[in-house]
Amino acid sequence: MNDETTPLSDAQPAPTTTTAPTPRRRRGTRALATGAVGALGVAAGVVIGVQTSGGASAATITPSAATEPAVTFGRGPGSYGTPPGYGSSTAVAAGTATADQVVGVVDIVTELAYSGGEAAGTGMVLTSNGEVLTNDHVVEGATSITVTVLSTGEQYTATVVGTVPTADVAVLQLEDASGLDTVQVDADGVELGEAVTAVGNAGGDPSSTSAAEGTVTALDQSITATSESGTDAERLTGLIETNADVQAGDSGGPLFDADGEVVGMDTAASSGGAVRSYAIPIDTAMDLVGQIEDGVDDATVHQGLPAFLGVSVADGTAGAIIAGVLSDGPADQAGIGAGDVVTALGGTPVDSATDLTTALAAQDPGDEVEVTWTDITGTSQTATVTLVAGPAD
Repeated sequence: MNDETTPLSDAQPAPTTTTAPTPRRRRGTRALATGAVGALGVAAGVVIGVQTSGGASAATITPSAATEPAVTFGRGPGSYGTPPGYGSSTAVAAGTATADQVVGVVDIVTELAYSGGEAAGTGMVLTSNGEVLTNDHVVEGATSITVTVLSTGEQYTATVVGTVPTADVAVLQLEDASGLDTVQVDADGVELGEAVTAVGNAGGDPSSTSAAEGTVTALDQSITATSESGTDAERLTGLIETNADVQAGDSGGPLFDADGEVVGMDTAASSGGAVRSYAIPIDTAMDLVGQIEDGVDDATVHQGLPAFLGVSVADGTAGAIIAGVLSDGPADQAGIGAGDVVTALGGTPVDSATDLTTALAAQDPGDEVEVTWTDITGTSQTATVTLVAGPAD
């Protein structure tokens, strides 16, 4: 996790007493392979690991995020959303969670095969048969997911039921799970100044789950959160702000009230200066869980895994330039190679890398689609490819 600081824009000056660094999404990437090349793929709905020919990230989750301040304050009462008397810049050092605090809490470890790494986060058990709530960025890019129930040490393989990338919510299902203890969800909401505790897999060590105490310093907050590297920005709104010292790996974990009920899901935190952490209100998260369970599948709510073509791309003058091809992936099997330019997919014209992503958004794994491209000799070719399931989006 990088301790970089991005100041507020000139349009929203920071208070003179504290700084407001960029909240980082707390996944806790670890053990990255040397020389990882990044994911080679275009997935439906959201670009995942697609890289430009220069190796830089080609997309953000929210297109407008780059033009907005790193953190937008002032939506709650008091100066910059922090009411008088709340919001200390000094956080209480996180302790170890109690046995009661880990009931229904899980450790999530994902393999990122296309980027050559591994990541860790936290989740909450919602049903006795193993439905788990976590952040979308905890499982984004995952090719396999292992979940450990912290109260028992039992391990399960998990599959992605659905995701809401723009709200940073994901639902998993543990395979062959039954009789699991669940978290208790609060029904009353949370108030300013209320004592809370953020519990999670800080540092990626399931043997020592952390519990960071704090208070609610603001409500209905909006931020632009980024990955640990400062990329992949996404705009999140309606968040709970606290001064609990949330750390890398806590993402997806519960924010408990004094009664031990879950009032939010830990999602982001500042990386320097005043301690500010952010959680998605649990009622917001549960509403999205309900939509996923109901089978909603649209531009916002995604069911299962996205369709995957298996290429890295760059914008061209009249199409999406293929910068790299995943060995034995759908594109490779169709004969598409580096340097070729995709000009249409499924009958939809493609004028850019973004167009290719948009065209794939209407597809599902297993769909057969016609792809048209111009090869490096200038010859136009067309082939039908069968899309496969890509990494989680």
